[in-house]
Amino acid sequence: MNPRREYRANRSQLLEMEEGGLRTSAPYASSAEIAEQENERGLGELHDRVNILKRLTGDIHEEVESHNKLLEGMGNAIDVSRSLMAGTMDRFTKVFETKSSRNIATIVASCVVVFLLVYYLTR
Repeated sequence: MNPRREYRANRSQLLEMEEGGLRTSAPYASSAEIAEQENERGLGELHDRVNILKRLTGDIHEEVESHNKLLEGMGNAIDVSRSLMAGTMDRFTKVFETKSSRNIATIVASCVVVFLLVYYLTR
């Protein structure tokens, strides 16, 4: 073997590049030990990622719960509004069932239109 290549091979075994820095390794470390160290480092990184994902899913769960509460409140408010509107419509139908009530409603509507017209013209 070429002495220059042999020197490079020994040098690369002694100094390994790892995440932006040099790491010295024992010259006689077995490949099993090196693989074990790499596995431990990878396992640590995986553990960190799992913890991040766990926190993220917890945050998502809290957000979904708060949105569900908000939507439930909105649904209840819409139900109340719907029942009030139905009561109002029932009253209007009772008012417009008689002819005299229709005449009164026409007079009131006319007064409102005249008031709005006068207000708009004087403004």
